[in-house]
Amino acid sequence: MKNKILLVLSAVGLVAGLVSAYLYGMQKKPLPPAFNPASNPYAKGIYANGVIESYQKNGENITLYPEVAGTVIQILVSEGDTVRKGALLFRLDDSVQRAVAGQQRSQAEAALALLEELRAMPRKENLDIAKAQVEAAAAVLKGHQDQLDKQKRSFGLDPRSVSRDALDTAENAVKTAQANLEVARKQFELTRAGAWIYDIQNQERQYQALSKAYTASNALLDKYRVKAPADGVVLSINATVGSYISPQGTYGTYTQGFNPVLVMGSSEAQLGVRCYIDEILLHRLPAGAQMKAQMFIRGTDVKVPLEFVRIQPYVTPKIQLSSQRTERVDVRVLPVIFRFRRPADISLYPGQLVDVYIGEQ
Repeated sequence: MKNKILLVLSAVGLVAGLVSAYLYGMQKKPLPPAFNPASNPYAKGIYANGVIESYQKNGENITLYPEVAGTVIQILVSEGDTVRKGALLFRLDDSVQRAVAGQQRSQAEAALALLEELRAMPRKENLDIAKAQVEAAAAVLKGHQDQLDKQKRSFGLDPRSVSRDALDTAENAVKTAQANLEVARKQFELTRAGAWIYDIQNQERQYQALSKAYTASNALLDKYRVKAPADGVVLSINATVGSYISPQGTYGTYTQGFNPVLVMGSSEAQLGVRCYIDEILLHRLPAGAQMKAQMFIRGTDVKVPLEFVRIQPYVTPKIQLSSQRTERVDVRVLPVIFRFRRPADISLYPGQLVDVYIGEQ
């Protein structure tokens, strides 16, 4: 009985092994690819990595950095918005600078008021006082002179009627009164002449200096309001209300470095493609006017013909398109810029990587 059971188990194991061998030996039909890899459309073509950009006549995308540091208190645009040149994009806290500008404005206004006061001199009331002082000094002189004349006539009639000391005192009083009258007259002339020209010029310089300080401070105040430098589309905003930014930009939590506060692109219907040609292939690159190229969208079978724009005639070290410039490489590349019209059947965005083939000469 035991031997029969062993024979049955052996038979079952043999059948299972044969079935398993058959099943594992069968070749499964491979799945079709999700898309066909980009193939060279030219008999002889140069392959290059490319990145889509907003089309600019020169340069790349528009990166905005504030000229002053501060805390963002308002952002008036959203990513994807189309803006016109001069449109307000975001504002920084300007409370301190606004107070400084207000103080300098008040100082300039005070300097102007003092300058106008100097130009308006002599004041009528001051002139009347100076004139009255002359008249008073003349009256005092006349009184002392009359007193002296009386004493002299009395002395002439009877020398014993007036002492010599009294005559000397009367004469000294007349001389003092004459000196006081002369001082009053000169003070009157000085008052009537108005402010000294050098005082006016000095006050003019002070007013100009304070006015320019206020103008500069007010111009700096305007830097706390960042506006669009050109017509375009807002591609990226790397700051939020309450974040601190500086002329270096804003600190990126993920990149651990400084990024532009805002990135803008062109609002034109065309996009640009920046390709990086390996330096060992440069001798095979055709002349600009004869250059033909096609772009392949990764993950699709879509290909787009490209129009040559320009060559950036400066060979640079190759870097990762993630902008990690710490990478050490020996390869150098030449940037070549193309452009194309936005296709209607597929969405493309600046920053997207594409494959590019350039026909050889």
